[in-house]
Amino acid sequence: MKINGTPYRTIWPTPDAVEIIDQTRLPHVFATLRLNTMRDAERAIRDMQVRGAPLIGVTAAYGVALAMREHASDTVLADACNVLLAARPTAVNLRWGVEKMRALLAPLPESERAAAAWIEAARIADEDVAINAAIGQHGSEIIRAIHQKKGITVNILTHCNAGWLATVDWGTALAPIYTAFDAGIPLHVWVDETRPRNQGASLTAWELGQHGVPHTVVVDNAGGHLMQHDMVDMAIVGCDRVTARGDVCNKIGTYLKALAAHDNGVPFYVALPTPTVDWTLQDGVKEIPIEERTPEEVTHIAGLCDDGQVRTVQVTPQGSRAANYGFDVTPARLVTGLITERGVVKAEAGAMRALK
Repeated sequence: MKINGTPYRTIWPTPDAVEIIDQTRLPHVFATLRLNTMRDAERAIRDMQVRGAPLIGVTAAYGVALAMREHASDTVLADACNVLLAARPTAVNLRWGVEKMRALLAPLPESERAAAAWIEAARIADEDVAINAAIGQHGSEIIRAIHQKKGITVNILTHCNAGWLATVDWGTALAPIYTAFDAGIPLHVWVDETRPRNQGASLTAWELGQHGVPHTVVVDNAGGHLMQHDMVDMAIVGCDRVTARGDVCNKIGTYLKALAAHDNGVPFYVALPTPTVDWTLQDGVKEIPIEERTPEEVTHIAGLCDDGQVRTVQVTPQGSRAANYGFDVTPARLVTGLITERGVVKAEAGAMRALK
């Protein structure tokens, strides 16, 4: 995708390090950040300088590769994998990326690990791009069908950021939107602000604007109202984990959107690469660990001031406690379909077996 007309990925290697777009500074400041060590990669994941399940997995793979450049012993490999796995608990792609690296490197002699790790991390990144492009193709056919039926602009609601900033390129939930838009299908995107970190207002709106896609930012609680008044033709969200029976874990607030969509007959799709399916889990509500983040993300907010400076202010009373649950689980019964690189399948155990 492009920033001010220049093609970018969200993460890319240099001869001796890895560079990323620092997403904590968007949308007001575009800045890149150099990751020199595994600990730098771990910090980038934990502090959400990179975020989105696919990008977290790729960053973790590069984190292992950076560790192998410093020392390639069995102990360092094990320690690096353990540190990276603990960075964020919810996104299954983190574990997927780390375990792919561990499985490749563990049997190799120490002398071969550094070079092999660098090659494998780059391969995983390229694979993510290809997967997301395929998700875009399959999902765009759904948008095309709605347009052919309606004959006017397709209105799509999305939540959080599942665009190219959440992946290496293209995105998951936004990949069908970009593909359809580039094919000339008229569409408009309702962008949930996505409190508390405002990934919709800060990231989704920014990247849609960079690509020229018509969009409108709305508060998180507006989705139900829009659906009641026939202003939403479909919803597409990404996810951080999907169980073997189709329960979907995504950014907090997704469950409420799915309930509103179900009540109003609005198709509710989830876009994901197949590595996001956790085949070891069945009941998402009971089995998926829900990340609880710092209360300051709820009590404080950053924004661009009239003097051009980005500042953080407190929005809650002094002394009020804040809880910050990062994700919720949408039961499979509320999901119209899963858009994957292999096609669109029902969120149901039998149909999902085709993705294995």
